[in-house]
Amino acid sequence: MSSQFGHLFRISTWGESHGGEVGVVVDGCPPQLELSEADIQRDLDRRRPGQSEIVTPRDEADHCRIVSGVFEGRTLGTPIAVSVVNKDARPDSYREMEHAFRPSHADYTYQAKYGVRNWQGGGRSSARETIGRVAASAIGKKVLGSLCPGLEVIAYVRSIQHLQADIDTDTVRFEEVESNIVRCPDSAMAERMIEHIKSVRSDGDSVGGVVECVIRGVPPGLGEPVFDRLEADLGKGMLSLPATKGFEVGSGFAGTTLRGSEHNDIFYMDDTRVRTRSNRSGGVQGGISNGENIVFRVAFKPTATIFHPQETVSPDGKSVVLKARGRHDACVLPRAVPMVEAMAVLVLTDHVLRQRAQNGGFNA
Repeated sequence: MSSQFGHLFRISTWGESHGGEVGVVVDGCPPQLELSEADIQRDLDRRRPGQSEIVTPRDEADHCRIVSGVFEGRTLGTPIAVSVVNKDARPDSYREMEHAFRPSHADYTYQAKYGVRNWQGGGRSSARETIGRVAASAIGKKVLGSLCPGLEVIAYVRSIQHLQADIDTDTVRFEEVESNIVRCPDSAMAERMIEHIKSVRSDGDSVGGVVECVIRGVPPGLGEPVFDRLEADLGKGMLSLPATKGFEVGSGFAGTTLRGSEHNDIFYMDDTRVRTRSNRSGGVQGGISNGENIVFRVAFKPTATIFHPQETVSPDGKSVVLKARGRHDACVLPRAVPMVEAMAVLVLTDHVLRQRAQNGGFNA
């Protein structure tokens, strides 16, 4: 189904941008894990709108409520439902979109597929749907903490338009990412990024960029051959996020400029552990983790909603000019960081449970 993700750790998100509530149902979470609403709220606070001067001013606290699957602070092993009320929904702000397809939005494609659409802020195509993913990933972190202690997922803004940060994936820390509102651990470049977003926003325009993610402490053996390769599932998860247009792992497209003699990751023994001297594979070989850091990047396009008049067409085929209203991010990157982390956690949690189910654990 289109709103489900995962195999053993399966999530189903629900709700529309300006509907009453949004949320998620998580199935497959093991029992007896400690879980509270506060555990989930920490991650939702990083994703929510209105958190800084460079994101959408929509004023949502995004307070979560655990509806099922938890009793006396512990998971039951039954489906866990989490809901968040939309308190600052303003559907009338999108009235013009009822009669015009917004350029580069999902308005036309949803109409073409279903013959009906929710024009109030994009409905299911809105990034507000990702509340359910982030909530589910907080539960996934509990699973990973139990089965893979020491594993950490850190995402951050690598670039915004032409501004490129200098970041060491081996040493970057969560505290550095959260030290500024753009979530770029290169402090000098972060200041330039913030000013650039402000300038673009004042022009009524938007910009895109790249979020990079490093996963450290990954055991070798995660992933499945052929169709469910680890990088394939990561790619699917990342490209399912709104506004994404590209995914690469390890050397990515830059690796195409190298020869095999330059690109190969040479193996060596580090005490009893098999290691590689370089990591152009990005921690995945043959679709299975090799124990090195998993490093990937996700490209996000400029926000489709801009405050300039644009030519478009109406549902009845007439040419019209549309100038958008509403509250939108001029750059989605700062709030996309926890979304990228969330999808990585969901993929890893599912593959850890699959590895345990098939092999009883890890063999290396």
